[in-house]
Amino acid sequence: MSDLAGTLLADFHFRFAKVKELGERALGQVAERDLHWQPSPEGNSLAVLIQHLHGNMLSRWTDFLTSDGDKPWRDRDGEFTARPERTRIALMVLWEEGWARLFSALDALEPRDLLSTVKIRGEEMTALDAILRQLSHYSYHVGQIVEIARMRCGDRWQTLSIPRGQSSAYRPAERD
Repeated sequence: MSDLAGTLLADFHFRFAKVKELGERALGQVAERDLHWQPSPEGNSLAVLIQHLHGNMLSRWTDFLTSDGDKPWRDRDGEFTARPERTRIALMVLWEEGWARLFSALDALEPRDLLSTVKIRGEEMTALDAILRQLSHYSYHVGQIVEIARMRCGDRWQTLSIPRGQSSAYRPAERD
């Protein structure tokens, strides 16, 4: 189990890092004015998504194994409040702070910790399940970041994956 758990922890770090990188590659393509654009009156801007990820990461990953992941000091509703005065630099500070908290907590885990019981909003689950829950949550919101960034860039958008019509170039050559 220890080898499997150690592999899982390394893979989680890798996958979270890939999600972070994807978000950064998308955010790097938009103009500063686009960070606060909302796709609809009820839609989230890139800035709001960054604020939410930041708040969630600080709450979930602070004292991950020993306290409820929904901290009393978290202002979740405030994370969804537009703050147009926040510059790209200020938003990226939040982005980096959140991810740093995640990686610090994740990298401190030992294989045996994956089966520990943790709580999020009073709901008990294994640490393994809580990590999977956060990976899913962050992937969902980074997907939103990518889509909003793509909309704002229009024809200037540089794809973040295999370009259309070029899938065969990314397949291994067949052997005779």
